[in-house]
Amino acid sequence: MSLALSPAARDALSGWLASAKALKGASDNTLTAYRADVTDFITFLTLHHAEPNGLAPLARVTTSDMRSWLAHLRGQSIGSRSMARKLSAVKSFYRWLAEREGFEPTAVLSARAPKFQKRLPRPLSEDAAAAMIDTVELQSADSWQGARDAAVITLLYGCGLRISEALGLTGRDLPLGETLRITGKGGKERIVPVLPVARQAVDTYLRLCPYPPEPDAALFRGARGGKLNPRLVQKVTERARMQLGLPATATPHAMRHSFATHLLSAGGDLRTIQELLGHASLSTTQAYTSVDEVQLMRVYEATHPKAR
Repeated sequence: MSLALSPAARDALSGWLASAKALKGASDNTLTAYRADVTDFITFLTLHHAEPNGLAPLARVTTSDMRSWLAHLRGQSIGSRSMARKLSAVKSFYRWLAEREGFEPTAVLSARAPKFQKRLPRPLSEDAAAAMIDTVELQSADSWQGARDAAVITLLYGCGLRISEALGLTGRDLPLGETLRITGKGGKERIVPVLPVARQAVDTYLRLCPYPPEPDAALFRGARGGKLNPRLVQKVTERARMQLGLPATATPHAMRHSFATHLLSAGGDLRTIQELLGHASLSTTQAYTSVDEVQLMRVYEATHPKAR
């Protein structure tokens, strides 16, 4: 249940979101999540104290209030990862609001996020990744749509793109050369190499696509010519992985993980992979080291004389 925000609270939330977009380059999806998380928090406080949600009540939040809110989230069976994300959004909002309104936000900022175990990437094997690309192409009745889906998945695996980055390409990015300039999270730009197989997949799609490329239009089009919805890519990937008998973790994002893991296995260094993936922190990329170590231990246990 979400209550209507007071004009002051609504203005404050809008101001913070505008700041996050301008200063941090937050994506539209991130801003939508931020708005929902903070709105839910303000709604909780309104019901918890049975008073209007103006700025003064927001400034009076206590440690007890924060504990009650976190307990409320746990009571809704919200997982630790989601709780941590919501708390991060609320803290960010309060840092901005406290500086603007001149109050002490310690009660909010000192609240501890629940611990959770970071999930390691679940990459596909090289053969499974190749089979996924081939099988995705067979999921659509129209050959141009099948070629489109195969081209998208090839870019995720061949270039390590996020699905939002692949679907964000426009006619201005054509023709694809040996490298591609990508604008990722936070507006950070990076250069990624484009393999011949990826260029060929895009060229095949363009040759079959009934909609000619336009500089300001999306490169990958939906059935009616608009920008391709990422949910459609997720659906065809789901159908393909079921045909192949792959686990539920074989998602479009898993193709990006597979790109990184296979590079690491082939001798790529973490710094280079960090740049190719567009990770702001090397610690994010280091998750792939653990994945590789798991594979190395499997090989060791299967082949080393002392392990048998």
